[in-house]
Amino acid sequence: MRVVIQRVRRASVSVDGVVLSEIREGLLVLLGVGHEDDRTDIDYLVRKIAGCRVFDDADGVMNLDVRQAGGDIIVVSQFTLMASTKKGNRPSYIAAAGPETAVPLYEEFCRALSEAIGKPVGTGRFGADMQVFLVNDGPVTICMDSRNRE
Repeated sequence: MRVVIQRVRRASVSVDGVVLSEIREGLLVLLGVGHEDDRTDIDYLVRKIAGCRVFDDADGVMNLDVRQAGGDIIVVSQFTLMASTKKGNRPSYIAAAGPETAVPLYEEFCRALSEAIGKPVGTGRFGADMQVFLVNDGPVTICMDSRNRE
């Protein structure tokens, strides 16, 4: 699994002009699911995201996690995060899991993250043509790969 985490002032995700989820301060998480991913990938990333200290404390130091900052989270599925650009100019998405694998893992990821932060997370609609709006705060953008734990 790969994620791009963006600290936001606000974010929303819409389909056909209908807002599915909207938050103020918090995190927008873009999630890519691969063929080999399983519950261990979910556990690792949920722990890292919930504990990621990217919000300012009273001294202006990034020392608080999303829970401590009172922030919210939106999770948007994005198979293009699994792209390979090794050959040519057209990315290959062969590493991205198909819906039969990705949907249950996406849903479980959202449930686990919701449990970890103690409140519901917003979502998009898997496989839909979504419009994602965000105001990146900082900007703070962090990439994680559960298979390449740096």
